[in-house]
Amino acid sequence: MLHFRFSPVLKELSKATLKRPFPGCGQNTWLTTRSCCFGAASVDARAAQLKVFHAAAHRSALRTVPLSAPFRPYCTNTEGAAVELDEQLKKDGADSETTSDKRRNAGILPSLEDLLFYTVAEGQEKIPAHKFLSALKATGLRTGDPRLKECMETLKETLKKSSDGITLDRHLFKKCVQSNIVLLTQAFRKKFVIPDFQSFTSHIDELYESAKDLTGGQVADYIPQLAKFSPNLWAVSLCTVDGQRHTVGDTKVPFCLQSCVKPLKYAVAVHDHSTEYVHSFIGKEPSGLRFNKLFLNEEDKPHNPMVNAGAIVCTSLIKQSASTAEKFDYIMNFLKKMAGNEYVGFSNATFQSERESGDRNFAIGYYLKEKKCFPEGTDMTSVLDLYFQLCSIEVTCESASVMAATLANGGICPITGERVLSPEAVRNTLSLMHSCGMYDFSGQFAFHVGLPAKSGVSGGILLVVPNVMGIMCWSPPLDKLGNSVRGIQFCTDLVELFNFHNYDNLRHFTKKHDPRREGGDQRQQSFGPMDYESLQQELALKAPLWKKVSPTESHQDSSTTVVYRMDNVTE
Repeated sequence: MLHFRFSPVLKELSKATLKRPFPGCGQNTWLTTRSCCFGAASVDARAAQLKVFHAAAHRSALRTVPLSAPFRPYCTNTEGAAVELDEQLKKDGADSETTSDKRRNAGILPSLEDLLFYTVAEGQEKIPAHKFLSALKATGLRTGDPRLKECMETLKETLKKSSDGITLDRHLFKKCVQSNIVLLTQAFRKKFVIPDFQSFTSHIDELYESAKDLTGGQVADYIPQLAKFSPNLWAVSLCTVDGQRHTVGDTKVPFCLQSCVKPLKYAVAVHDHSTEYVHSFIGKEPSGLRFNKLFLNEEDKPHNPMVNAGAIVCTSLIKQSASTAEKFDYIMNFLKKMAGNEYVGFSNATFQSERESGDRNFAIGYYLKEKKCFPEGTDMTSVLDLYFQLCSIEVTCESASVMAATLANGGICPITGERVLSPEAVRNTLSLMHSCGMYDFSGQFAFHVGLPAKSGVSGGILLVVPNVMGIMCWSPPLDKLGNSVRGIQFCTDLVELFNFHNYDNLRHFTKKHDPRREGGDQRQQSFGPMDYESLQQELALKAPLWKKVSPTESHQDSSTTVVYRMDNVTE
C-alpha cells in the first residue's frame, strides 16, 4: 500500500475543483479534476493527487520565457486553492528554485529541467559544461543556434560566477536551460527527424569521402571569375527541418549561387503574387533544350522558371514598381531569412563579369521583349542587370543548406522558426525543381535520385528532401551538362543508401536505411510544444536517479499512470 505525505496547502488544493486548458486543444476544451477526500488506501485520492501534480508540473515546465518576464500560471482555480499554494511558497521566501524543490519533495513530477540534468549527469552531482555541450552537439544542435541564444548566454555568464568556472550543479544547470527547455528536451529524447544523428552523419562523411576521389569535370570558365576556383574544393552541408546541422569539407568558402538562385526568386514571385499570375507569363514544362536557348513554347512563353528565359521573366515580376536597388535589397532580405540570417553576400566582380560576358542573355532579353513576354512597362535592361546581380549573390555551403531546409520545412526556417515563404510557393518551387532543376540531366536525376534539386555552373547543387532536410553540395568541376561531378555522385549515393527517393516504398525497399527510424521502429510524430506531461514522463524513465514507485489506476477513466519519486540512492 502506497502512502503519501501531504502539506496543508496540498490538502486544501486537492479538495478544490481545478480547471485548466488542456494543451493542444481548442479554447472551449477543458480538463477538470474532481474534488475528493484523502485516505491512505484511497485510489480516488491518489488519482486526484496525481492530477494536481501534473497541473503543478505544467506550471514549472511552461517557463519558456526569461525569468524577468511576468509568469502567468496555466493552472487556475475559482476557489483560490492554486493561488494559495503560490502565496504560501512566497511567504516562505521561496524563489523559483526552492519552489521547484518543494513541489518535487511533495511528490510532484520533477520539472523538465531536473530530468534533463539527471539524464546528462548520469549519477553525478555536477555536470562539466563541456560534457553538456558535447552531448548537445551529438543531437545535431549547434551552440550558435538562434533558438539557444539565451541558454548559451546564461551558461557563459553562469560559468564566470561559478566556483571553478567549469562545472554546473543542478541549480545552476536549471538556470541555464530553463529558457530553452522544450527544445533541449526534445533533442535529448531523440525526437528530432533524425533520431540517431551521429550514426547518420558518419554515413554522410563516408559518402563525401567517396565522391572526393573523383577527378573528372572542368571548372566553368565562360565567366572569368568562376574559373579562379580550385577544382579540389569540395563541401557538403545539411540542415534538417528540426535544425540539426552537419558539415564536411570546404563549407565556409563563399561561392556564387548562379542558377541555384532561380528556384528561390521564383518562390519569392509566387509568394508575392500567386501561381496563376506568375504562370500567366511563364510555363511549367521542361524545355528539352539547353538552358540558354532562344526558344519559347507554343504560347510564346518561356518553358519554365529554371531556364534563363524563364528566370529573366521571373525577375521582372518581383516588385515591379520599385527601383533595381530596392528590388535587389528586397530579394536579399528574403534570402537572408531563408538562410536563418547566416552568410548571404554579393560578389561585385562576378556581377561585372556576368554583365560583360552576357551577350546570350542580352539576346534572350531582346527576344523576350519582342514577343511581349514582360509585364507592361518593363525596362528590359534593368531587369537583366538585376538578373546578373542575383546570379552573383554569394553563400556558403552552410548558409545554403539552411535555405534548402526552409524549402524542406514548407517555407519555415528551421533555425529561426520564422515563416518566410507560403506553402503554395514552396510546393510549386519543389515541383519545378523536380522536373526542370538539373539542366538536361533533369529526367535522369528525377529517375535515379527522385528529389527536388537545382544546380548551378559555380558547382553547387541545392538538394531538398521534403519534410526531412536540405543539403548543399559544392564542387566547381562540372560535367558536360553543367552539373557538379562530385555533387551528382554524392546525391546518387545518398539515395542508394537511404530511402529518400520520392518513390521508395518503405515496406519493400528494406535494403535501404531509414534514418527517420530509431531502433527499427517507425519514427513517432514530434511532440507539440505543449505536450509537457509526455516529455516529463518519458525523460523520467531515462533519468537514473528517478525510480518508479507504483502504478495508480483511476476508476474515473480506467487509465493507468505511473508516479515517480526521487530516491536518495544511486543505481
